[in-house]
Amino acid sequence: MEIRSREQEAELAKQLMAGRPDAFDRFVDYFGSKIFHYSRMMCGHREDAEEVAQETLLKVFESAERLREPGNVKSWIFSIARNECLMKRRKSVFAPARELSLDEFLPVRSGDGEQVRLEIADWSALPDALALQSEMRAQLERSIQQLPETYKSVLLLRDVEGLSTEETAAILDVTGETVRTRLHRARLAVRKDLDEYLRAAGGKREDHGTASAQ
Repeated sequence: MEIRSREQEAELAKQLMAGRPDAFDRFVDYFGSKIFHYSRMMCGHREDAEEVAQETLLKVFESAERLREPGNVKSWIFSIARNECLMKRRKSVFAPARELSLDEFLPVRSGDGEQVRLEIADWSALPDALALQSEMRAQLERSIQQLPETYKSVLLLRDVEGLSTEETAAILDVTGETVRTRLHRARLAVRKDLDEYLRAAGGKREDHGTASAQ
């Protein structure tokens, strides 16, 4: 499936570079929603994301001839989208007053000496049905959106858009080891946030069940 997608993306890029009729429309149909979703997660607000997505597609159209390798079109597009997001964030009315530290999202450690452990529930074994619920998806997006940009960008490119470690490193201009480290910490932060959400949701269900029994 991944190979087929890459081949399809490369073919769309070749058609765009060659100036084929309707190539840009097909390109937008394929990449438009992906760019918007990434921009909304990075920017945090629909208005900013819409502008970023439009600017990204415009720059892709205007500079298609600069793409040397059609097979790298996806990483090229998201490199443009990321730069647009960062520029938009600097002047957006929706930009946060301060950038939160990742330490505010990481799981709490407890214990002395070597007996240090992560205080976090094992939600990895939850049934797939729960993970697919719209409420859970919405919470996952909120958890990702509140990450500091440094970690959010890595998680979005690797886990959401499916780019490789090498492609992500090239977009962010960091080493592959840095990508792996940031991705690990970002996943921990999201896991911790989802854990708190699930604990709270479980408590509410228990309270509701107790009230119903009475």
